Amino acid sequence: MFPRDFAWGAGTAAYQIEGGWQADGKGPSIWDTFCHEKGGVFEEQNGDVACNSYELWDKDLECIQQLGLTHYRLSLSWARLLPDGTARQVNQKGVQYYNKVIDDLLACSVSPMVTLYHFDLPQALQDQGGWKSAGIASLFDSYAKFCFQTFGDRVKLWITVNEPHVCAKLGHEDGIHAPGLKEPGVAAYLVGHNMLRAHAMAWHSYDAFYRPTQRGAVSLAINSDWFEPLRPGRKEDIAAAERDLAFTLGWFAWPLFVTGDYPEIMRSAIDSQSEMFGYGGASRLPRFLKDEPAILGTADFFALNYYTLRKVKAAGGTGQMCLKNDRDAEEVLDPSWSICGVSWLAVVPHGLRKLLKYIKDTFNHPAVYITENGFSQVGPVQIEDVQRCGFYRDVISEVAKAIGEDGVDVRGYFAWSLLDNFEWADGFSVRFGLFHIDFSDAKLSRTIYHSGQEYAKMIRKYKKAIEMSAMYSSSGNQRVSKRIHGRKCQDKEA
Repeated sequence: MFPRDFAWGAGTAAYQIEGGWQADGKGPSIWDTFCHEKGGVFEEQNGDVACNSYELWDKDLECIQQLGLTHYRLSLSWARLLPDGTARQVNQKGVQYYNKVIDDLLACSVSPMVTLYHFDLPQALQDQGGWKSAGIASLFDSYAKFCFQTFGDRVKLWITVNEPHVCAKLGHEDGIHAPGLKEPGVAAYLVGHNMLRAHAMAWHSYDAFYRPTQRGAVSLAINSDWFEPLRPGRKEDIAAAERDLAFTLGWFAWPLFVTGDYPEIMRSAIDSQSEMFGYGGASRLPRFLKDEPAILGTADFFALNYYTLRKVKAAGGTGQMCLKNDRDAEEVLDPSWSICGVSWLAVVPHGLRKLLKYIKDTFNHPAVYITENGFSQVGPVQIEDVQRCGFYRDVISEVAKAIGEDGVDVRGYFAWSLLDNFEWADGFSVRFGLFHIDFSDAKLSRTIYHSGQEYAKMIRKYKKAIEMSAMYSSSGNQRVSKRIHGRKCQDKEA
């Protein structure tokens, strides 16, 4: 069911694995600041050391090879490369580190997918307003051009921004992610808007200056669950599910793939709530300006982070102007679903297939990379993680059905994540890795989970099928060639 060049991958993010937070000239990021201020992370943990991948990259590479990955998704630390966020000061040690990572991957026949921004804004730029500032888009564009110029000769798959929805809501409305702002109803929309503007500028820069020689592809990673009405026969639940999808997937996919603007259902819901609360002036959901680079068409593929399915019903008002109230949708977990680790993460692999079909039908049949999908553990770690093994078998089966039966153009699957790591506000209490990290061990030893072995087995099976197909094709071509040659000889004799 999988295409010949399917990308079998796993992913990580710089702050979650690298450590070395002050090593070799790296500047501080908003997550360094957020963790060090205390009170925002489980047991006051931080990513100062994490998996120490900055020093133990060779160990990570061994893990990648053990799995047999064809692709590896990593992110660059903006502050490690440009400590103050600008190209005025380039940290050559950071450049050397990522050059080594990329070169080592390619030497092992593993293709890198590189994310430019995975939550860790340089603190120097946050001090200037961060993602709330209109000028951040140009600063990001300059950073992106630096990365394209420095690494683009070897990197063919780029992600500009990872999960702008999470950055906007958890970091600027709920305050539970860096930079820890709580400005309900306004800041999240502004941040999301500026992230789209930044992405578009970077895409246009790549398209104009780098694509002709580097021949890569650029997109933005959108996170979304699949949403279904709790009571399929209730109009209010159907409408709530549609709003929920618009406020997550549609928020960023609609401008990129459909109209160049936000979903109308989203804007009308926000403006309606603004009127109800007596909010005057312009819409809280900003508008794209005509003199700025166009948003529509600035994604060369659809990058999707999927984790679970939600049942949805109409929520009713919360008494304040906020994103949750604008959305007016209450998410409910079906009690029949099993939960893996964290309370929000129900195991529903078939939701991924439904979401992939929706993406195909709604966004003009794009090429899709599943850039994140995973299963967590909490509490006592189970190396023999039987349930997670079953999850990977089931989810890969659903992807195969989406390709073979629904006709979705899925180009790759990236498990989240390669390693147990610093899981943001949950610290090290939540484990998503295909490899277990013993954080109590100074050597931070890596041990493959049973699920990692299962994933490697699936990749080997795929590669074997490709080899057999190639052998059969080659053998068939030889037989055809002999038959043709034989007919030519007979014709000559005649």
